Amino acid sequence: MKLAIEDLPRHLAKGLAPLYVIHGDAMLLAIEAADAIRVAARTAGYSEREVFIAERYFDWSALRNSAQSMSLFSSRKVLDLRIPSGKPGVDGGQALQDYCQKLSPNKLNPDTLTLISLPRMDKTAMNSKWFGALAEAGVVIAAEEISLAALPAWIGARLKRQTQTADPDTLEFIAQRVEGNLLAAHQEIQKLALIFPAGHLSFEQVKDSVMDVARYDIFKLSEAMLSGDIARYTHILDGLRAEGTATVLILWSLAEDIRTLGKVLRALKNTGQSTNNISAALSAARVWGAKQQLVERAARRTSLAVAERALAQAAYVDKVVKGLRPGDVWDELLQLGLRFARVQTK
Repeated sequence: MKLAIEDLPRHLAKGLAPLYVIHGDAMLLAIEAADAIRVAARTAGYSEREVFIAERYFDWSALRNSAQSMSLFSSRKVLDLRIPSGKPGVDGGQALQDYCQKLSPNKLNPDTLTLISLPRMDKTAMNSKWFGALAEAGVVIAAEEISLAALPAWIGARLKRQTQTADPDTLEFIAQRVEGNLLAAHQEIQKLALIFPAGHLSFEQVKDSVMDVARYDIFKLSEAMLSGDIARYTHILDGLRAEGTATVLILWSLAEDIRTLGKVLRALKNTGQSTNNISAALSAARVWGAKQQLVERAARRTSLAVAERALAQAAYVDKVVKGLRPGDVWDELLQLGLRFARVQTK
């Protein structure tokens, strides 16, 4: 069973499931979800807690032994299993499937609540038998990063929790300062509660208090380029430069996405299909998940010729990075992204 993370409080208020699985790369949301489950468990009388960290050479028989001895415990306990790599291996995968079978057929053990924490899962892991067994036996919660578009609303909801409000422009300002760093966003929001009383926060109050704590990400830079967001592209590139990010990594990310877009556009051209029938081309280019929408929108506003020119420019920037051509690498990266982002029509 899948459960949206925002629905977790209502779910816990109705009662506890025997198994919870939290996965995703939004550390703050994952920590908060796990804490909420543990608090609800303590309230329900699960006074003991057993923690397993499944790293390399982990003895999965410990989990099997715990599953076999569940009914022997007189007091309730939480079994807290953490798999940092998200890859339990063959033995671990089988152990997890066996563990889930222990919860059948009624999928309820009155003595033990199991909490499993995983990082962000790729498509292969999500389709594995062991993950499928966990999803069937328990409640699966995805702790996903908040997109820039959704971040102002998320910040507004967090402010509301501490009886504070702000206008849309102020929320947008905070979002720009903390993009990609929810832990820092959480800290900045809490700081506002300490500095200012309950009520409406003015833009000036927030501007003077909120630090620029964005975690600049080369993949978000590529997203800004594909979506044609010139201001965001420039802001993130400036941040990456200030943080001393290797230009070769930035160029690799940009070039990979331009190359992928070129594959999609070339497939459409070869088959004579329009962007209205882009699904097959996206699958052939191995474009999955959230990136599908980005590449699709980029395909609709550009052309194969644009992508090929951008790739040729990226090849030139690569020579500048290696010192084989004159020029300022950061300026070349700026021009590469801006020229591509400015393209509006075919």
